Amino acid sequence: MKKIISLLVLVGLSFSCSESFFDLKPQGRASLEQLSNKNGVGALLIGAYSLMDGVGAGNTGRQSTISNYVFGGISSDDAVKGTDAGDQPEQSFIEQYNWLSDNTYFLGKWWHSYDGVARCNEVIQIVSSAAVKDMTEAEKTQVIAEARFLRAHYHFEAKKMWNKVPFIDEKVYVASDPNSTKVPNTEDIWPKIEADFDFAAKNLPAVQAQKGRATQWAAKSYLAKTMIFQKKWAAAKTLLEDVLKNSGKKLVANYHDNYRTTGNNNSESIFEVQFSVNDGTNGNNGNAGDNLNWPYSATAPGRGCCGFYQPSHNLVNAFKTENGLPMIGAAADGTLDTYNKVDLPNDQGIVASTAFTLDKSVPVDPRLDWTVGRRGVNFLDWGPMPGSTWIRDQAYAGPFTGKKWMYYVSEENSTTHSTSKRNVNNNFRLLKLSHVILWLAECEVELGNLAAAEGYVNQIRLRAKTGSVQDASVTYQVDAYPAGTFAAKGADYARNAVRMEQRLEFAMEGHRFFDLVRWGIAEKVLNKYAAEEAVPGTEPSGRKFNKRGYMAGKVFTSKNNYFPIPQDEILNSQKDGKPTLTQNPNY
Repeated sequence: MKKIISLLVLVGLSFSCSESFFDLKPQGRASLEQLSNKNGVGALLIGAYSLMDGVGAGNTGRQSTISNYVFGGISSDDAVKGTDAGDQPEQSFIEQYNWLSDNTYFLGKWWHSYDGVARCNEVIQIVSSAAVKDMTEAEKTQVIAEARFLRAHYHFEAKKMWNKVPFIDEKVYVASDPNSTKVPNTEDIWPKIEADFDFAAKNLPAVQAQKGRATQWAAKSYLAKTMIFQKKWAAAKTLLEDVLKNSGKKLVANYHDNYRTTGNNNSESIFEVQFSVNDGTNGNNGNAGDNLNWPYSATAPGRGCCGFYQPSHNLVNAFKTENGLPMIGAAADGTLDTYNKVDLPNDQGIVASTAFTLDKSVPVDPRLDWTVGRRGVNFLDWGPMPGSTWIRDQAYAGPFTGKKWMYYVSEENSTTHSTSKRNVNNNFRLLKLSHVILWLAECEVELGNLAAAEGYVNQIRLRAKTGSVQDASVTYQVDAYPAGTFAAKGADYARNAVRMEQRLEFAMEGHRFFDLVRWGIAEKVLNKYAAEEAVPGTEPSGRKFNKRGYMAGKVFTSKNNYFPIPQDEILNSQKDGKPTLTQNPNY
């Protein structure tokens, strides 16, 4: 005992004059000193990019995946939740417009958006400090431009989700002070998002040495998208024309080259979220946020799990054509469209063991079979889709499966997949030249230039016509609008034609709901959709089949144009005894 006391006294004497002995640096965490150099800044910037896929912000990844399949897809008329009735009920609530502020999907998306913002602010704060001495001013400016591009993206995601959101920049954000970001959400943040994209556009190079980094063309395209959401048509047109004429980008010959691994970073792509596998992350960098959205069969792509995110009958019917054109009417909100009056023949209610013959009598746009898997049609190189054996619960969720994120069986290898076949390095194309062209068409309609709008739409339709088709046995029919159609039928028809083209071109890519809202037609379109999807369908032969009966009585109101701000975030925003965040109206 005496020996122990003597040893403790000796230790105390040895360090009594140096308090630094007890000043231990945190283990496993880089210090500000370690990060205040070119390598440290680069690592922080990669960390800001890494959240672009939606994975890594402390949630499931599904809540914030870059595809926005929950918020942009199943809350629209493009898709249903899929799987079965009891799986992921919080997604069912979103699909059926029953939006509560305690739904963890909203909370997860909020976390992700502002985690991304925080990472960007840390990059800007550190690279701007005098402590970083091994970078030129030009190098620092480019890093700040990339960080501001990313910060604008994360704020844009929040803005289109909730509208009333705070803008947090590097002057507001203090990592050591949790109260620093407790600011009101009463300001319209569009001008600050614009400022970030504008700075990026003026300070980023036209081409980056590393794929996946933002360029001036990505910034100009995203800035134009920001303008379009605000209906600043002339300003958006100027930016988009610059991208179209000067970026060097061009449409790829085959539509589906935009949706396969071999088409990553192709000539049409302006900005892609880079996916990777076998990189030490157990596949989490390979579309992990979408890893439930695969056919429910071990013989299908993904090799079995889990049947989420299935195309709606309404979407499938939208691809029907008449004389090579969409079946639309002269109403901007689509109320006079005829495509959904009779359903495209399908195998709803027909079990896999029962013979099924593909009905070729109804012509369709070839983009249908690059977007949707349906029985009897070739599924990439897997052979004809067998029907209900690939669907988890056909009676509940319908007979279709999504296709754009699927892969060719001939490409199923260790280069493109992790050990989970559902993690694939098929990038997400966030900005494509096709977006630019159809946004230009939209601008021209709103500016009264109907002939120019028609020309842009026809560029997209002609690519669909001449590009590859999936199944030679299907009757494909798609043509350009005859010259003068838009002018003859008027602005509302032209507006509807542009909107339909955007739906067909980008179906199942997570844009549809947000487009309906910014067009001001979400309430009318989605109530019509819910009513029609809830009742039995009818094929040209007269065969009846059940669709999504659970949509009966579901009502979309104007409050649903924006999602409820997570209640936890309102509670956590308390400062001086009062919350700084205000809930959206009527929630």
